[in-house]
Order: sequence, then structure tokens, then C-alpha cells
Amino acid sequence: MMSFEARSKLTVGDIEVDVIRKDIKNLHLGVYPPDGRVRVAAPRLLDDDTIRLAVVEKLRWIRRQQDRFRSLVRQGPRTYESGETHYFLGRPYRLRVEEREEPARVERIGDDWLRMVVRPGSTVEKRRSIMHEWYREELRQRLEPLMVQWTERLNVEPIEWRIQRMKTKWGSCSRAGRILFNLELAKKPVQCVEYLVVHELVHLLEPHHDDRFTDLMDRHLPNWKSLRSILNEEPLAYETWTY
Repeated sequence: MMSFEARSKLTVGDIEVDVIRKDIKNLHLGVYPPDGRVRVAAPRLLDDDTIRLAVVEKLRWIRRQQDRFRSLVRQGPRTYESGETHYFLGRPYRLRVEEREEPARVERIGDDWLRMVVRPGSTVEKRRSIMHEWYREELRQRLEPLMVQWTERLNVEPIEWRIQRMKTKWGSCSRAGRILFNLELAKKPVQCVEYLVVHELVHLLEPHHDDRFTDLMDRHLPNWKSLRSILNEEPLAYETWTY
């Protein structure tokens, strides 16, 4: 039996609200980074006036959330030159670029520095590619044991999982069981990486963000809401990743 889902928009004052009606019991209202988008998940038969009233009652909270997201630190475009700040596992690192006739690589130097070795005359695009490949491998090393741990605990088995750059989400899970993780997760605390692993694997048990999904998350990762907040409050990259 197919689950019902219908999308629409409402305007409450100067706030545009994304409304998703689905087969759930209660209304859920959320404000999402990077710009404070407002979304309401509502029971399928709930009328527009009731949804508007719920938004109005939360207006002060919504505006506080939007102001908080807009005040978050946002990195500017990266040029991969010495002295820049780059994030890894939730910590800021200063970048030191060395031009050498050696294989290109990135390595951590203590708790404060990233050392990037590049060929003389390397372009920004090449340096970006080197950094992304380092992030990819570091993220993979942390995802692999978490995927083993949580597939066993949840008794699920995705068809495959991959890391890639994503423009709108931290992660996704298809109905077929293919899981994608955003490369940007390498910049976030490892606890947030674990939250994403559990989040996407739970979607193999419940595809929608409904009451059952929330119950499963509460049961298996009780602090998941605080981890989600940490993820969304970490300094945002120049690109507007959202979740």
C-alpha cells in the first residue's frame, strides 16, 4: 500500500511555509538552515487554517531560529592557499601549502594544521580536488565501522552506500536501499556522522519522517535531536548544504 504524501505552500505574514501532508498523527513544524526555511509536516486531512494557526503560535520561535541560522559563521570561497582555515571533524585547521615535485597529498600536523603538498603551479581546481579526495578517504574510514555497527544493530542491509558532493542534503536513502553521504560530513564532528548513519539506515525501516521514524530514532539513538542541532549549528561552508 502506497503512503500518501502531498506538498503545497502557505504564506503566514511574510513567511512562506512548505507544507507536506502525509499519513501521520501529529503536526511537526521545523526551521531549517541555511536560511531558516519553514516546513510543516501535517496529517493528510488537516486544513490550511489549522496549519496557519499552528505557525502563528510559533512565530516568535520561528523568527529566533531564523535569526540564529543567519548569524552562523559561513566560510567564503576557498582558494586553497596557506593561511586559510579549513574544517575537519568539527575542528578548524590552518592550511599550509607546500609546492614540491612530490606526489600530491594532505596530512594533519598536530591539532592545528593541515599540510597540503602540491606540484608547482597547481591550479585552485587541482588543489580543491586534492583536498576533496583527502576528505573523502578520511570520511570513508569513519563511515565504514559505523555502517557495520548500525546495520547489525538495526538488522538492515542497504544495497550500497557512497560518498558524494550533494547540493541539498547531508544524506539520502532511496527506496531501493542506496544511501548517499555528503562529502561535507568530513568537516563535521564524528558524532554527527554517526547520527547521519543512523538516520539513513532507519529510513530502510521507515521511509518517511513520520511518528514511526521518530520513535525508531528515539529508541536507537536517544540524543539524535541534539546531534542534529550540532550538525546544523556547525560553521557552514560557502555552499548552502541543508538537511
